[in-house]
Amino acid sequence: MNCEITNLSAGELAKAIAEGQTTSTAATLAYLDAIEKFDPQLQAFNEVYADRAMKCAAEADAKISAGQNAGPLGGVPIAIKDNLCTTWGHTTCSSRYLENFCAPYTATVVERLENAGAVILGKTNLDEFAMGSSTENSGFHVSRNPWDVRKVPGGSSGGSAAAVAGRLCAAALGSDTGGSIRQPASLCGIVGCKPTYGRISRYGLVAFGSSLDQIGPMTRTVRDAALLTQVMAGHDGHDATSLPNAVPDYAAAMNTPVKNPKIGLPREFYTDALGGEVRQSIEKAIEVYKSLGAEFVDVSLPHSRIDMDAAGNLSSYAVACYYIVCTAECSSNLARFDGVHYGYRTRQNVSDIVELYCKSRAESLGDEVKRRIMLGNYALSSGYYDAYYNKALKVRRLIADDFSAAFRQCDVLLCPTSPTTAFRFGEKSANPIEMYMADIYTISLNLAGLPGMSLPCGLDSQGMPIGMQLIGPVLSEASLFGIAEMYEKAAKFDAKPAMLQ
Repeated sequence: MNCEITNLSAGELAKAIAEGQTTSTAATLAYLDAIEKFDPQLQAFNEVYADRAMKCAAEADAKISAGQNAGPLGGVPIAIKDNLCTTWGHTTCSSRYLENFCAPYTATVVERLENAGAVILGKTNLDEFAMGSSTENSGFHVSRNPWDVRKVPGGSSGGSAAAVAGRLCAAALGSDTGGSIRQPASLCGIVGCKPTYGRISRYGLVAFGSSLDQIGPMTRTVRDAALLTQVMAGHDGHDATSLPNAVPDYAAAMNTPVKNPKIGLPREFYTDALGGEVRQSIEKAIEVYKSLGAEFVDVSLPHSRIDMDAAGNLSSYAVACYYIVCTAECSSNLARFDGVHYGYRTRQNVSDIVELYCKSRAESLGDEVKRRIMLGNYALSSGYYDAYYNKALKVRRLIADDFSAAFRQCDVLLCPTSPTTAFRFGEKSANPIEMYMADIYTISLNLAGLPGMSLPCGLDSQGMPIGMQLIGPVLSEASLFGIAEMYEKAAKFDAKPAMLQ
């Protein structure tokens, strides 16, 4: 039964528990067993809360036994990214700076999950402070891709992606600043959804880029992504950027078949830079949609154009814009980690407060975090503010306008999620620019605040997953889920990592 339990989707498991076919206790034990068996290879988790999880599972079972409604996620074991605050365990952001930090409050999304009956198994690994595309920047350990443990799971939500793909939890939460949900979902062959900016509260998420960050689900099916989004979405008075708009019934919307959707293909994403097996899989997905009655139109996103030079290097205005905006916000947000208020403090003798700041940060922060802080400080400095940061904000506006114009011609956009499948450890880490290009198809959505979703659309010749990205207008999650599920049902992508077969 354990194997059967861990093969169920989150929605299927919630239904099985509610109907008495299994129990939350059995499901939680099954996942804890899977973690014990497979996590030494995958290293997806930073902390596992076995005792607390079993207690929560028992409470869910008691509710069901008493004839009460345990909630839409009643008894379902879920993992959360380790940049979400909880009053139990540690909240480390996979940084030595916060290695022993215990948060004084719990993130709104975690409270909403638990109120819906979810059982939190533990916290997953990430690139330090969510800055990276491979989880190689974690201050603790690298997470590994279940499809090939010699390769990265993507990032920064690599631990969550590996845990879902490796059947160590029924679903997980990630955060997405420039593709950190969608890119690892693509590389690990799962579904990853970044909702509209403000659709889900950021209260309790340790900030990286405050105007870009968004929490979202990482699941095995589109319907599971809709289920978790339904639970988490909605206004939160603790978050000034939380949208007041009512949350639609996503499941009900998905139950109404989408007829003849109009899908846009951004010509700037289909340049010579897109080639090989990724392009072939995307073209096959387009044919599947055509067979379902979808109409395709060419659209233009001129300020997100992706080019490739003679040496094979990728470039895009959107990437340049993003890495000015995100590093500027990163340098401001991480200023609070100064070695004084909380977190790591140097044990060396210091002569003044400035030396305390410098040594504490130098000793506890990783190279990528330091790089982004320095870039952000430079972009915000008095001599360069207008030349870099102010100009980036203008380009950001142009990118958002491009999307608005495109959506006047279509319902959603379709493109790759990542330019490549999962790469080997160390393959890109020596070249930060090459690593940044791993998010070249995802970052423009964060700049525009749009919802986007990655779902698997095939395997390459080495058996590694390829992801397709669907992009919708602001607050179009309901139609996005429906159009995504159209493909999911027709394509029937049911491959799973060899380690699970």
